[in-house]
Amino acid sequence: PDVLDTWFSSALWPFSTLGWPDDTEDLKDFYPTSVLVTAYDIIFFWVARMIFSGLAHTGQKPFSDVLVHGLVRDALGRKMSKSLGNGVDPLEVIAECGADALRFTLTTGVAPGNDTRYHPERTEANRNFANKIWNASRFALMHLEDFQPPEGDLTELALELPDRWILTRYGLTAQEVSKHLSRYDFGEGANCLYEFIWNELCDWYIEAIKPRLYGHHGAESRRVAQAVLWYVLLHTLELLHPYMPFITEEIWQHLPHEGDSIMLASWPTGDSRLEDGKATEEMGVVMDVVRAIRN
Repeated sequence: PDVLDTWFSSALWPFSTLGWPDDTEDLKDFYPTSVLVTAYDIIFFWVARMIFSGLAHTGQKPFSDVLVHGLVRDALGRKMSKSLGNGVDPLEVIAECGADALRFTLTTGVAPGNDTRYHPERTEANRNFANKIWNASRFALMHLEDFQPPEGDLTELALELPDRWILTRYGLTAQEVSKHLSRYDFGEGANCLYEFIWNELCDWYIEAIKPRLYGHHGAESRRVAQAVLWYVLLHTLELLHPYMPFITEEIWQHLPHEGDSIMLASWPTGDSRLEDGKATEEMGVVMDVVRAIRN
């Protein structure tokens, strides 16, 4: 009886939680929903019953899409269980590495429907990624203390080669991440952001503009570098927010912005007017020369 009761109540879940059978405002606003997320091992029992019950009791399907994800297994590929003693306590991982690092670990490298193996080393690496973002943002905030966002848009500024390059790369990254999220391919979206933030924004652009931020190239060049750094960092945090909600909100609140929370900010899409294919080619040559000298 308990099992049957659970199955039945879960079948009513999409609309009973919104006040059904009463015709509530929540039911009008939020039903039908958009996406159901479930593991593949229980798809028939839960998903099919929700659809049948929704059609029978409301005349509408409860959701449009079903995202079927894999299972989180241990490093050897075994299903986690108490009998094997191979489970992982997420609270312990969060205490050691942070919730953002754990969230990012569970989404990177994961394809829809495929199982993923949990390796503690990956969570530690993503904790280092969070530290990278934090340190880069602290450096940026130090050099944005006297900064006010420009009244016009960035196309009106005297952009230099690194500025045009990072704006182009940011715009293409925003498009890529949006494309992957629209397909529910969260792992590929996370990988795009990781590569852009670590390798391009932090390791190349911020390093390239340090002399300008220190004022070595004049006040106007510094002001342009500040504006581009602020713009790219602000909107990159908004792209990263679904993956790392805590660190992105904290940093975003310290940047010049509009609105009360990053959760309410518009989804960034990039600006095609700021894309410059020639700058990408020229900056690529500069980067190749620097790599050759380092090697």
